[in-house]
Amino acid sequence: MIQLKFLKTADMADVLRIQDYCYTEIEPESFDSLQAKIVASPSTCLIAGSSEGAVGYLIAVPIIYPNLPVLNSPTFELAAGADTLYIHDLAVDKAGRGKGVAQSLVRASIEAAKRSGLSRACLVAIQNSQSFWEQFGFETVAEPSDELIPKLASYGADAKLMRTYI
Repeated sequence: MIQLKFLKTADMADVLRIQDYCYTEIEPESFDSLQAKIVASPSTCLIAGSSEGAVGYLIAVPIIYPNLPVLNSPTFELAAGADTLYIHDLAVDKAGRGKGVAQSLVRASIEAAKRSGLSRACLVAIQNSQSFWEQFGFETVAEPSDELIPKLASYGADAKLMRTYI
């Protein structure tokens, strides 16, 4: 059985382990970068556990769209008047695959965002994950603004900005 809980700094060793396993096309983010987001928005960052230990996590933060955080920035501050949940990182290790872990994490984070008054969500899809995100209603932004192009490029050549109403 999968159990979700709020992600805490004490879970960072598991987060880094899972991140290292999952990300093959980009360099994994630093401890500081991930922790800054977790500390800024603990109610939208989750970890999934099973009898095998931590098997997945999701890090998401409220932003003012389209002001996406810079990849691997060691700091993050919530903006007053945030209108969008930015799903920054979702990863599930081998032990959690095929068990609905990713779907549970996404749904729980979106529900938390709705409760806090956010009406949209966005993300940068990498490693050919667009079809996964489409099942939650996310659509690719056909022409991202000029200011977003360098940020998207930092996620790799095939990175796609996606968004949806929640």
